[in-house]
Amino acid sequence: MARRIAPLTNTQVSQAKPKDKEYNLSDGDGLMLRVKPSGTKTWLFNYYRPFTKKRANMSFGSFPDLSIANAREKRKEARELLARNIDPQKYRDELNLTSKLALETTFGKLADSWIELKRTQVKATTADKAWLTMEKHILPSLKNVPIHEVKPKMVIDVIRPIANRGALETVKRLCRNINEVMRLAVAAGHLETNYLADITKLFPAPQKRHMATIKPERLPELMQALANASISKNTRCLVEWQLHTMTRPIEAATARWSDLDIEKQVWVIPAERMKMNKPHTIPLSPQVLALLGVIRAMSGHREFLFPNHRDPRSHASSQSANMALKRMGFAGELVSHGLRSLASTTLNEQGFDPYLIEACLAHVDKNEVRAAYNRAEYIERRRKIMCWWSERIEQAAAGNTSLAASKQGLSIVSNLGG
Repeated sequence: MARRIAPLTNTQVSQAKPKDKEYNLSDGDGLMLRVKPSGTKTWLFNYYRPFTKKRANMSFGSFPDLSIANAREKRKEARELLARNIDPQKYRDELNLTSKLALETTFGKLADSWIELKRTQVKATTADKAWLTMEKHILPSLKNVPIHEVKPKMVIDVIRPIANRGALETVKRLCRNINEVMRLAVAAGHLETNYLADITKLFPAPQKRHMATIKPERLPELMQALANASISKNTRCLVEWQLHTMTRPIEAATARWSDLDIEKQVWVIPAERMKMNKPHTIPLSPQVLALLGVIRAMSGHREFLFPNHRDPRSHASSQSANMALKRMGFAGELVSHGLRSLASTTLNEQGFDPYLIEACLAHVDKNEVRAAYNRAEYIERRRKIMCWWSERIEQAAAGNTSLAASKQGLSIVSNLGG
């Protein structure tokens, strides 16, 4: 018959004194207090590992931080695990590892990895905008939540108020960015599946809004208003430059002299300044070359064609053309980005090759065959389109003295490269 061990008392535990060598005080059922020469008292659980039946000691903690009652509770939990053939020490280590991983793989940590990766894939301004939106709306609630605990209802509760305010475009972007974080977690092995894949379907889709533009027959009206506008010459040149080159507002505003090849009569916009991160070559019509003559007289010594009036070392604001159009009386009817639509509509109505028009606009074709066609650029074929468009603008400006009139400035174009 096994010898029964009397349970320890609080007095025995408290008054146990250190000796030259460590010794154990047994509480029974595998629980004992180890007293070391240094005076440290540690609760240990001695048991046989399941299956291997090898003896092992498992530390529960130190006295007095862990009381005798708590030590006995831990012994009870360990015994229950052993009854199910579960090694209590390995079970605890796995729990600790899971907790550690949970702290290291929160939504906030994965979001940090996501934005770091995104900065290598898109423009800095695009990444910054995505991160600011995430910081403002999502991270305050989800930053410290372990990624495996991020479930649809939790995210819906965060996004619903934004949708209720009618900010559906913001909701769409947030759902997309959150899903990018979740897919990254799946790819890294932190999740088996992304439960948020269809969360966008729970919210109304934002209505597509086309950039405000005018019909082609109103082009003469635009050119007359531009000729009589109370705006700086620099801004007027910017509007005409954007109109002739069919570029986006930011692409026109950030045009650099170093990007121009006057000999080849092209403007090459580097990939990093293009929306789709691909370089874009624009053939320059005689009217645009004439306009360059006017612009060079004002900013030829600067880095940018259109310097910022407050800081000439920087470029003009991408909103400069927009504000000018408002002052010209086109508020609500035409925005600077709508100048591209005006060009596209006019060219399509004239029967030009739609794929070449898309190439002129630097649109990326989703059709791989047509995309390959456009990648060849067909500069000379596009040059004919650009020249026709510039001539149409010049005709519309008849009597309004367009700064890009082919009769003006051409005499000094030959000096642009000098």
